[in-house]
Amino acid sequence: MNENPMDHNDIHILDRDGKQIILIGTAHVSRHSAQLVLDTIESEQPDTVCVELCSNRLAAIRDKDRWQNMDIVKIIKEKKALMLFMNLLLASFQKKIGDKFGIKPGQEMVNAIAAAEKAGAVIVPADREIQTTLSRIWRGMGFWEKTKLIFAMVLSFGQSEEIKETDIEKMKHQDMLQSLLSEIKEDHPIIGKVLINERDQFLAENIRSAQGDKIVAVVGAAHIPGILEYINQDTPIDLAALKTLPPAGNVGKVLKWLIPGLIVMLFIAGFLMGGKGAGTDMIWIWVLANGIFAGIGALIALAHPYTILSSFVAAPITSLNPMIAAGWVAGLVEAFARKPKVRDLEAIPQDITSVKGFWRNNVTRILLVVVFTNLGSSIGTMTALPLMIKLLS
Repeated sequence: MNENPMDHNDIHILDRDGKQIILIGTAHVSRHSAQLVLDTIESEQPDTVCVELCSNRLAAIRDKDRWQNMDIVKIIKEKKALMLFMNLLLASFQKKIGDKFGIKPGQEMVNAIAAAEKAGAVIVPADREIQTTLSRIWRGMGFWEKTKLIFAMVLSFGQSEEIKETDIEKMKHQDMLQSLLSEIKEDHPIIGKVLINERDQFLAENIRSAQGDKIVAVVGAAHIPGILEYINQDTPIDLAALKTLPPAGNVGKVLKWLIPGLIVMLFIAGFLMGGKGAGTDMIWIWVLANGIFAGIGALIALAHPYTILSSFVAAPITSLNPMIAAGWVAGLVEAFARKPKVRDLEAIPQDITSVKGFWRNNVTRILLVVVFTNLGSSIGTMTALPLMIKLLS
């Protein structure tokens, strides 16, 4: 190696509390970044290597067969289907770019782990759990913002086809998920706040508090400015606060029960003010709007006929119960109607790289069923309400 990696522009060296901290700013799909990480750790032989991974993602890199251990029914019951779906879209975005340019997504992290183990360094997963990050973004959005977010992520499938190798270095200035959401992040400041600013703080505190006299930290270049700012603060950053999911807003809590309550009141008003005919018409409007749109959502996901039928039946009922959603019912029916096989779990890494694969794989199709059925049911509710109110007038 002719060039000293420490002279590189993507490396920042600082002293803090008697420690030498070496920050390496990387792109997550860059051969250059992957090699720079390897060279730096080999030459510096640090005591500790911090990586921009949470503990779950670190375990996933080490466990190549992790998909085979996934329990899709448990995920649906724990209401984590949407978060898993968003995770898979991000993984798809990374893998498609990586396949296009012949590098494994996150290779710089793989190199960091391998080099750290070779050097006998402690490995610290310094990032916040991605589930927490996505949940904090989700909690900060309204219904239409959430709908736009889902569609933006789905439509992002085609973005990787337009990216050229010369654009990879430009992507170093954005978080990968931020790149994926580039079309809507300007309209939704919550994305930048939670995705970048909060994680800058989280990474900075974990790097600063890591053990050892010499620490190498491998992070996306988008986080470098924020980490440099927060790591030099004298006041410790409250990591517990950054891990906590904010409570649902008062408006959300009220609407959660107000809409079902309003529907029931409309039914009662229909029978009292408009007679049996108006009340019956309202019920039919509610049932058909919810059922049809939920069924369309399941149909778009190419669900099993039993699943489509269950979506139609469940949506008018679940829309009146804030504790359950039509998509969860439909997802469970789909999981039992087309029980995923081992080959489906094994094929996830490849199937998520194409739209056809997402719809073909029994696991990812279940996630599509949950997402699109819930969307359909919500649209059905928004469609039925004004029609029911119009009947009264």
